[in-house]
Amino acid sequence: MKNLFNILLLIAGVSIATSCSTQNYRTSGNVQALLESQHFTFMAERANPTNLDVINVMNSLPTGGASRMLNLDAGYTIEIRDKELSVTLPYFGRLYTSNMDPDKNSYRFTSTDFSINRRDGKKGSSIFTILANDQQNIRQINMEVFKNGKTYVYIDANDRQPISYDGYITENTVLKK
Repeated sequence: MKNLFNILLLIAGVSIATSCSTQNYRTSGNVQALLESQHFTFMAERANPTNLDVINVMNSLPTGGASRMLNLDAGYTIEIRDKELSVTLPYFGRLYTSNMDPDKNSYRFTSTDFSINRRDGKKGSSIFTILANDQQNIRQINMEVFKNGKTYVYIDANDRQPISYDGYITENTVLKK
């Protein structure tokens, strides 16, 4: 009986230790190569709205918790290529100038006139400031990429409250012509 208890305790300890380990998205060499080329895709995993009304609605839902994060499905990205910036991200918050077209209420645009400024952040991270010159409502997109590929994105716009996203970077997919 004592051996059975020890075995169950060992199995429980191993399962807790493996489930609580940190996620390593990419090796630092792969991340550095992506950052140097400045051609990568940000894959959003969570949205962090700043609007208190949205947070109150989330907290009032039966399955909602007290967190300010929304888990996102796959497919919400920011793609940085040679001559193109493609953004497809949802928006949760207050729009100051709403639109009847639902595609224009989220961040869905492609920019061909943009600039990227890179600087070093704390603890080995890289901070990118992206300015989309041909988008009238987007002030800037700030992207902080850490050594393991984990990325934090903050979007500031003229016509809505700011929002941030958590996710990771990966290589661009090859476009078929």
